[in-house]
Amino acid sequence: MDRCASSPHHRNTAEAVFHNTLILLSLFTVANADTFYVSNSGSDSWPGTSPDSAFATLQHGADICSPGDSILAMNGNYAGFDLRDGGSQSEPIVFTVTDENVWIDQQNPVTQDGINIEGADWVVLDGFNLTGLPRNGIRVVLSDHVTVRNCYCENSYERGIFTGFTDYITIEFNECLGSIDEHGIYHSNSGDHPVIRYNVCHHNNGCGIHMNGDESSGGDGIISDADVYGNIIYENGNAGGSGINCDGVVESRIFNNLLYMNHSSGISLYRIDGATGSHNVQVYNNVIVQPDNGRWGININTGSTYATLMNNIVLSAHSYRGSIAIDQESLEGFESDYNLVEDRLSTDGGDTVLTLAQWQTLGYGVNSHVCTSWGNTFINWGNSDYHHAPGSQALDEGTNEVQSVVTQDIEGVPRPQGSGYDLGCYEMYPEGVGEETESPGNPVEVIRSAECFIFNGLPPTAVVKVYNMAGRLTAELENSAGTSVWNTTRIQSGMYLFSVSDPTRKILSTGKLLNL
Repeated sequence: MDRCASSPHHRNTAEAVFHNTLILLSLFTVANADTFYVSNSGSDSWPGTSPDSAFATLQHGADICSPGDSILAMNGNYAGFDLRDGGSQSEPIVFTVTDENVWIDQQNPVTQDGINIEGADWVVLDGFNLTGLPRNGIRVVLSDHVTVRNCYCENSYERGIFTGFTDYITIEFNECLGSIDEHGIYHSNSGDHPVIRYNVCHHNNGCGIHMNGDESSGGDGIISDADVYGNIIYENGNAGGSGINCDGVVESRIFNNLLYMNHSSGISLYRIDGATGSHNVQVYNNVIVQPDNGRWGININTGSTYATLMNNIVLSAHSYRGSIAIDQESLEGFESDYNLVEDRLSTDGGDTVLTLAQWQTLGYGVNSHVCTSWGNTFINWGNSDYHHAPGSQALDEGTNEVQSVVTQDIEGVPRPQGSGYDLGCYEMYPEGVGEETESPGNPVEVIRSAECFIFNGLPPTAVVKVYNMAGRLTAELENSAGTSVWNTTRIQSGMYLFSVSDPTRKILSTGKLLNL
């Protein structure tokens, strides 16, 4: 019997959290939308509506696409594309790939970037590899509600991903490395409401992630309401620039990030070209470990008032510089507590050093502690494993005052697991629970059969959900004896995402589906 007919229906360890957020989205369909293919063996004179009639260039797809359309690149090497017209909230334009080996290694025909999105709202970019571009791997300017997801940007001359005058951008699950002159991710020019999450940024000459209000470029010079979380940032800053830099960033949240061995500062809140200092920023549950040639772990200056630092692990191997340095101009409204630190802190911007005991006499860090041993705090910091060691000082030592912002850890583990929040970006399962609760990895077999997809090997209580590339829920499938079936008879062709979750919404497996 045809099982389809019987049916009623980094890259990053934190990928599960992205799919958890999708569960809240409603059913979404696009009318009159087209799917176009691009192939190295195609021709721009062909219709592009199937792999056998694919276009030859991404630029042709950008030239002819309309709101709701998807452009799917097949494996190969391509020049980039320049897009000047966007979609809408209900009908975004989606550029994605059919497999993992799609490379953009030549600039687009208009700018020096690989992908340039300019004056085009409601666009999704997903899954492209970009290498060796003369300016930016991906550039998004004057474009709101853009998503850049699952892209790999290496060895761009300026930056991996750059944005300017762009509100409501989501930058997630990307890897940005080896930027020759500047940063991994650079969000600039007064762009409000950015979400920068679950990216890996490493070995960039400047910052891992740089946010700059850029008052001198116009706009209000302020980036407000930023959420920066779940990122892994390491080995950046040989030319200066923090792991996470904030110039004129206000009313924002930086949490659950792992920063290690960055050669300038860890997280910096300041004003150079912003309209104000980076004020009212919540810095929660981060791990920041600085090398012996690094600067301060958290650096706050030039009127960056009302910063709140809680549940962080902030360590440094430097002989003089330590965990937290704040200047006198930024002390108004400053709160710092429940952090694990070195015995080196400063209230004059790092000119002089206080012990934790001296810091506490000023009313800061009453519930903070000095780290007694990196080796006893982390599983293996020398091998870049910053999970908690058994008996770590970080276990259950945090405060739940962060719970309006921090509800899980960088890997999607709900907080707290023990009697209190663990410090840093990881939450350890209680002894004896981990083996039963850890994700089983990727046990699901997905088979394409006739006009359906079959999911085999599901745990008994698992649920399969399918989303379109705009993140809208398309189907929730019944689990029958470890098998779910997605009937695609009336489903538009194109790329889809799936997730497999348990009853607690913990993600067990994720992937892509190409419906031809």
